[in-house]
Amino acid sequence: MYATLKLVHVTAVVLSGAGFAARYVRAASGRRPARGWLAAAPHAVDSVLLASALGLAWSGGLRPLEVPWLEAKLVGLVLYIVAGTIALKHGRTAGVRATAFALALLAYAWIVSAALTKHPLGWLAGGLA
Repeated sequence: MYATLKLVHVTAVVLSGAGFAARYVRAASGRRPARGWLAAAPHAVDSVLLASALGLAWSGGLRPLEVPWLEAKLVGLVLYIVAGTIALKHGRTAGVRATAFALALLAYAWIVSAALTKHPLGWLAGGLA
């Protein structure tokens, strides 16, 4: 069960990140926001991502606020959401949106690196676990 949940989670992480980048490119190129299934897909992927994360924590007996690297991932998630929202919707200028996009990608990379290293500093801690 754990291996299946982890595969679902990792797949959702990749799809979520790729989808975010695609939405930014679409917005930055001046195209209209997606409609139909394309507009709903990020919500479905992110719901699967959250559900699989909760399932992994539960099956592993982990309490995210008591495990430093999971707590770091939650902080990174908040940063990713705030920067991503600015990049896609609320940035007043193209420069602000581009800067927010870069910060969101850094937060995404930090979240992934914290997961891979099992360390709250992620890649800053050096090496993989």
